[in-house]
Amino acid sequence: MSKPFVAILIGSDADLPQMEPALDTLARFKLDYELKVTSALRAPDSTRDYVKDAEKRGCQVFICAAGLAAHLAPAVAAVTTRPVIGNPLEAALDGLDALLSTVQMPGGIPVATVAIGRAGAKNAAYLAAQIMALLDPELAQRLKDDRAANVKALQEKDAALQARLARQD
Repeated sequence: MSKPFVAILIGSDADLPQMEPALDTLARFKLDYELKVTSALRAPDSTRDYVKDAEKRGCQVFICAAGLAAHLAPAVAAVTTRPVIGNPLEAALDGLDALLSTVQMPGGIPVATVAIGRAGAKNAAYLAAQIMALLDPELAQRLKDDRAANVKALQEKDAALQARLARQD
């Protein structure tokens, strides 16, 4: 088995711009990942084969991003017991159709579902990192440090706002 990694499956290469925040976030946390274009409906056999092969090679978490009917995450969840994170993408109906088809799973076949689009892509990567951090103390610390940096940045923005408001008085 190789080094643990996250597999990111997208339904089309046109989905890549919405998934860039996931790639950036995983890279920032120094997590290995693979990116694959596949389709649950147009290529079900190769999707299933990829999932099984990725498991054997060390995939710990699958992130599946798709728009429209968004069958990719449910199809992956049906053939693995590894965590699957569904990222509905904006396509038709502002992504609401993708959200509903990703989140409506039968009991026993879970898909963790994040927000629609780029914000969801970033959160999918964070969630994958949090899952992998359960067995990786160094990654857990990087996540804690990132959270602390976010708090510090927010406090600095508030301090700047308060100073600007005080000058207006």
